[in-house]
Amino acid sequence: MRKFMLLSLLAVGCSGDGTDGTTEEPTTDPVAEVDPKAPAEVSPEELKEKADNIALVPSPAEMDKALERAGIATKLADIVPDRKLKMDVPNEDQVAVRTGVILADLLLTVRNASPEDRVKHLEDIKTGMNQLGAGGDIAATIDDLTARITNGGVSDDDLVKELDEISGALIPEIEYEAGERSVPLIEAGSWLAGANLVSQAIIDTGNYDAATDLLKQPAVVEYFLSYVKTEGQDKAPEGVTAQLETTLDTLAEICTHETFSEEDVKAINKTTGDVLALL
Repeated sequence: MRKFMLLSLLAVGCSGDGTDGTTEEPTTDPVAEVDPKAPAEVSPEELKEKADNIALVPSPAEMDKALERAGIATKLADIVPDRKLKMDVPNEDQVAVRTGVILADLLLTVRNASPEDRVKHLEDIKTGMNQLGAGGDIAATIDDLTARITNGGVSDDDLVKELDEISGALIPEIEYEAGERSVPLIEAGSWLAGANLVSQAIIDTGNYDAATDLLKQPAVVEYFLSYVKTEGQDKAPEGVTAQLETTLDTLAEICTHETFSEEDVKAINKTTGDVLALL
């Protein structure tokens, strides 16, 4: 089972509260520091091993706490765009990326989104999963959750807990039903949307002191940079791949900074937005 959970895409670097009330430092991969100009000479086996070893990002419950502490959780629900992403297109790679984007929208706004928005996100995710051949248990779980949200049968706290449990099982379930090919693309979509939304919320609130903890993810950047330069080259339209590589090079350079400045946050927001605009 992969340790690199779906939520590890979302660019949130805190790993939760310690028992003494302090924030634990995220576990970092020894290959986290990366030269953005260095050629990516990584075999598929090494790439998968890197992905399996990245455990930098919290569960939905921990993320919920981190965003609340930063004072941007409420803002996120206000800035999620009304995305017009078609989920029933024949290109499965495109569907996987778009499904990941909607997953980020759902998970980042779980406590503050309206019931209607939650249901819409779940419906889009279900459509995407069906297109990828990952219906089955995933679809049944989504149907159950959708019904309870519609009927007011789940509290905000319980919804956070349930998504926490679901996220831990989602990646192996997708791998089993849809195949490994879809997983990095779903992850990439979630990560891009997550970084874009969190950086926008930081800009809107002016809380740049939170940026380093919430956005600095060098090992995740390196993973996707290695992926897009190797086996990921043929899994997205050429224009998207080229822009994604440019974006990742920019993010890798920013991740060498000890702390993130206002300029860094705005660069993250723009460069991730540039990729999302192509989807």
